[in-house]
Parts: sequence; structure tokens; C-alpha cells
Amino acid sequence: MNHEPLYQQLVNEWITLIQNGVMRPGERLPSVRQACAMHKVSPSTILAAYRALEDRGVIEARPQSGFYVKSSANLPLPRMRRQSTALPTSDDVLDHIEAFMAAQTGEDFIDLSLASPRGSDFYPSGRVKQILNQLIRQQPELATDYPFPPGSARLRRQIAQRVVSWGCVLAAEDLVITNGCSEALSLALRAVCKPGDTVGLESPTYFALVPLLKSLGLSAIEIPTHPTTGLSLDALELLLSEQRLNAIVAMPTVHNPLGCSMPLEAKKRLAQLVNQYRVPLIEDTPHAELFYGQAVPDAVKAYDRDGWVLLCSSYSKTLVPGFRIGWIAPGRYLKEVTRLKVASTLGQPRLLEETVAEYLESGGYDHHLRSLRRHFMSQMERLRGMVASHFPAGTRATSPSGGCLLWVELPSATDTQQLFRAALAERITVAPGTIYSAKGRYRHCLRLSCCYPWSDAFERALVRVGELAGQSRSTTA
Repeated sequence: MNHEPLYQQLVNEWITLIQNGVMRPGERLPSVRQACAMHKVSPSTILAAYRALEDRGVIEARPQSGFYVKSSANLPLPRMRRQSTALPTSDDVLDHIEAFMAAQTGEDFIDLSLASPRGSDFYPSGRVKQILNQLIRQQPELATDYPFPPGSARLRRQIAQRVVSWGCVLAAEDLVITNGCSEALSLALRAVCKPGDTVGLESPTYFALVPLLKSLGLSAIEIPTHPTTGLSLDALELLLSEQRLNAIVAMPTVHNPLGCSMPLEAKKRLAQLVNQYRVPLIEDTPHAELFYGQAVPDAVKAYDRDGWVLLCSSYSKTLVPGFRIGWIAPGRYLKEVTRLKVASTLGQPRLLEETVAEYLESGGYDHHLRSLRRHFMSQMERLRGMVASHFPAGTRATSPSGGCLLWVELPSATDTQQLFRAALAERITVAPGTIYSAKGRYRHCLRLSCCYPWSDAFERALVRVGELAGQSRSTTA
């Protein structure tokens, strides 16, 4: 059963028709009256679908004429093929990750890679500064008192209130504030695993998980992850039934780097599987609130029966990156996570915690998120249009459900490690696909980001990367 809103189901259907060439650029969509009759829905549903398609840059409204499919340069690229099968991991990719991270320190680079928005276009910096100054004047002890876990009670209450919209019923006492989502992931892995254990990772996966597992003495098994529906639950169930996994890390809502979100029924099945096999799932959700739909989809945690899901998130991608405010709802591992937090970094700066709490409490966050999502949606369609126009023939890309990340699959002979080095020499950074796999897979793929102010320099850099991609050929092809 499809639990998506009717208008979103229509959006998906029309995008598929356009991708498959059934509806061509310049072709007029059915009138609202015709579409109502065709789909047996109300005019408001049709208009909501058309507006969503228009927001994504797929169609355009022409005065007194109707809605039309936009030119091919702005159309979504074909959906990507299914990814690889699951295999044990290795640490060969660590050198690539180190080289990629080192490249981020260069000055005057055009960054097409990191998921770290920069500038006032993306954050309410003025309002945050105002709250920060007000708090330090009124409560100077916030800067002098020593912080202890689990963190600000006020902030944890605000988080608990917000995740109700994710389908999660949590109390402030169920949460621990962390140093960004990175520490939340580290604490979760340390709480549920011991050195020598095996963790199931999506493939491709968030690149920082590879060195994190290595540092904790953990090995990994890659699980195929589809670019539209997410983690393969059939492959996961086989691994669970063979007792090959001690934990799983997944991003079911707005995946990094694919941008996909698992359907609701798949999330329910995932929760059922981890509860049935009693294997903890670390649900990583830092991009979830950047989902393009009208509401954030339910988390897997919403269907967690016995506390086997550890939900992790942060405000680094949506509000204040420099504050490094993250959180974890560890379920049955709450006591162990709290102990580990004390042993590692103790507590978070109370002044920063209370600033975020005040901003959330003031009611401006939802308005900010709506604006941020619109911004990313617009820039994502421009990015995809640039890739369609300027990258080599045969290039494919995802159609993200949210966020600012685009996964690009170049022709199989392309070597994105070579592309990374060539672009770096021209002061442009891209993220080569090999860093998103513990086995160094996806050598012909790369991740692009659109979370920077759009500019002529940004466009020129994209065009140049497309040109360089045509010149990059793998020696093993």
C-alpha cells in the first residue's frame, strides 16, 4: 500500500513518464479538469502535483495556456541502475578519503563536493547571533558552568517535540546531546559493538563511516542500496539470517550520497527485521529535515518495538554547522551511550545548546526549513540540468528526494580519482566515488553538492568538470 500523498504519487508518475520519453519537452500537460477526470482526484490535488513539478523545474506554467514539460536540459536524468552485491570490506579507500579531506583546506577553491552549506543564503545567522548575545548577557553562567551529559533539558524537550512529526514518541530523558552527528554515530557503534565485530553498511555509504569503523576495530559488509528505494532488505535479511552482522548503519531518509528515501513499507520491514533478529540499527538522519515533500517521512525508529534502533541526527546541515550540536536516541543502549559520552567528550557547551533550544522554541525553525528546502530544490534542478548539458554522453544521475547531494554515474571507462586530481589542479574540488565504498567501488561515479551560493564561477567549474570527465579514462577499463 502506497502511503505517499496522492499529489506526490502523481508527481512520481509524471516524472517517470517524462524520463521514459512518453511526455516530451514542450508538450502540454492535461488541463486540471482533464487530469481530475483521468485520475479521479480533486482539482486541489492536481494543482498541488503541478506546483511540485514546477518547483522541481520539470514543468513550467504558461499564462492562459497551461503547464508544459520544460526543455531537456532541465529534465531529470535517467534513474541509475541497481548497485553492486554485498561483499566484505577492506580499508584500501582510506588514502582516498584522506586526500579528499586534505583538499578541503585549500583557499580560493570552487567546492562542488562537501555537504556543508556556507554563507547567509542558507542559515539564519542574524537571528542566531541575536539569541546568543541575549543569552550571554542574561545568563553569563552558561559560558562558565561545566556541562555534563545528557545535555540541555530544554533542548532535549524541543527535539522530542520535533520528532513527533517523524512518528517517534520520545521523552527528553531518552536523548543525549552530542558533538554533531559524527559523535552520535561513534557513540552508537561503540555502545553496540566490540572490536572484531562486523557492521552492515549501505553501498554506497557515507564516506566518514569507513575510517570510523577502522578506528574502532570493526569490519564491514557492503549491502546493495538502490538509488531510489534505498537499502536492499532482501540482502539484509539474508545476512541477518546467517548471523553475519553485529550492527547496521543506514540512512533511510535522504540518503548520503544517493539522496533517496526508503518507502514507508520498507522502513516498517526494516524495523521488524532488526527487532526480530535483535541486531541494532543505527539510523543516521542528518539530512532528513531537508526532505522535499511537505512533511518529513516517518523514521524507522517510529516502528521500533523493543529499542533496537538508535536514532542519530544533528543541526549541522540545517541550522548552525559551527555549533556542532547533534543528538542520539539510543533506545535500549541509553545507559551505555551516556557512559561513553562522559568518557569521551563529557558534555556540550551549554551556551550553544541553549541558543539552539531558544531558536527552536521561538518557532522560526519550520519557516527556515521551508525556505532552505525550496532553495535546495531549485539549485538541485539547476545542477542536474548542468550535468545533463555538460557531462559526457551516457552520464546518469539520481533524482534526490531531498537535500543538496547529487550522485553522478559517468560512463564506465571514466576514472573519477583521475578526475579528482585533474580538477584539484584547477582549484576545483569534487568527491570521487571510491570514497563511498569500503571496497573502493564506484570508480566511475562522483558526488556533487549544490549547497553553495549559485554563481557564474560555480557554473564555470561545473562545465569544466564535465569537460575533464570526458578526458578521464580508467586504466583498468
